Amino acid sequence: MNFWRSLVGKLWVTIICLVAVVLMTLGLFLLPYIDSNFANSGAIKRLFMYTCMIGFSLTTFFALFLFTKITQPMQQVIEAANNIRKGEYGTRLTLVTSDEIGQLATSFNHMAAELEENIRSLNHEKGHLSSVLRSMSDAVVTFDIEGHIILTNPHGQSLLETWRNLEWEQEADPEPGEEIISKGEVPLPLRPLFLSTLQEGGDQRSNVHVRQGVWSVHMAPLYSENHIRGAVAVLRDVTEEVKLEKMRRDFVANVSHEIRTPLSMMQGYSEALLDGMASSPEESSELIQVIHDESLRMGRLVKDLLDLARMEAGHTDMLKAQVDMSELLERVYRKFSVRAKERGIDLQYRKLSEELLLKAADEDKLEQVLTNLLDNAFRHTPAGKKILIVAGQSVQESRRYVEIEIRDEGVGIPPDDLPYIFERFYKADKARVRGESGGTGLGLAIVKNIVESHHGHISAASKLSEGTTFTLRLPVEKQ
Repeated sequence: MNFWRSLVGKLWVTIICLVAVVLMTLGLFLLPYIDSNFANSGAIKRLFMYTCMIGFSLTTFFALFLFTKITQPMQQVIEAANNIRKGEYGTRLTLVTSDEIGQLATSFNHMAAELEENIRSLNHEKGHLSSVLRSMSDAVVTFDIEGHIILTNPHGQSLLETWRNLEWEQEADPEPGEEIISKGEVPLPLRPLFLSTLQEGGDQRSNVHVRQGVWSVHMAPLYSENHIRGAVAVLRDVTEEVKLEKMRRDFVANVSHEIRTPLSMMQGYSEALLDGMASSPEESSELIQVIHDESLRMGRLVKDLLDLARMEAGHTDMLKAQVDMSELLERVYRKFSVRAKERGIDLQYRKLSEELLLKAADEDKLEQVLTNLLDNAFRHTPAGKKILIVAGQSVQESRRYVEIEIRDEGVGIPPDDLPYIFERFYKADKARVRGESGGTGLGLAIVKNIVESHHGHISAASKLSEGTTFTLRLPVEKQ
């Protein structure tokens, strides 16, 4: 530090100036008096000069003493304060004095220790909060009052980046206040909830639909001195939950419909028999046959439901052994050949590989899969058309598979319905009536579960008015 800019330097200059003024004043009044009243005036003047020199020397010595006792400790205090300002919270003063500067050093050290402990606690809490945010599976995004992003976790950052790449349809007339936050970074689906949070000052919950996804959003305001300074939003992807809930409702409705229809027919025909509406034994026999057929259909529905429930719960008993798919396909082909002749359908079987062996598979379950797929093909293929069974081998990702295709020339499946055909009770043709086999709507769902239990894969491709192809891949080696 520059001595002349220090407190001691300024004090020394002030004292020197004061002493000089006093001596000059005394000299102006005393020197003429000495010359006129004292004979030995030269000696007195020298004494006066010596006294001035000694006074100036003592003043300088006093200034140096103050410099070592005040200025240097103050410089240490200033240097320590600057180190604290720079983030070096471990800085401490080593001044050991009993005066006010010593007390200042002691207070400074206590303050630095408390500040270091507080900063350490804040860093610990910040690290803990950061770990919690990183480990959360939900997306967390914090906005300020203007809609700018303050803080996000990795899931929130990924979600925001995904939403930024989407093209949003802007509303023609924005709500009041929305034009203010439109300059911020709040995604368009969250803006109504963000405005409600800022205006009402309470927690807000809502489901937000973005493209094919559904997000559950919980937004809460952030307060600073009783004033809202922003909002924090927690977003959870509930697409699967919403989809499962819809499937549950559809399942209940479909089961109720599938059971109600045969029950109504059985009730109606049985009442007709009880009321004696059958005028001949042949009519009675027809009514009884209808009741019997509907009871069998209900039995098949209940059996399929139980089988599907056991498969989805993983309780299906699989008797896996080596299976020759060539023999199985020949047997299924012969079984459906009679039906093909009756329906006027050209059924063909084409074998592309000589050896079609599966090391571990349940033959009965695979026969059920092929039977269901061919039964669907026959029900939707008109007379004069063709159904083709193609079997061979394929290699994918260094694994060998037996690949079976069942192609029909039926009415086909609409593209919008194709992703859902393996769901329970789903019907691509909503107006389609049941064929002669009286399907339960669970066949393809059961097929998919059986194939997946064999670590295989099934897919479907279709064109309207041209036909449908089901492709079945089963691993050759034991999984």
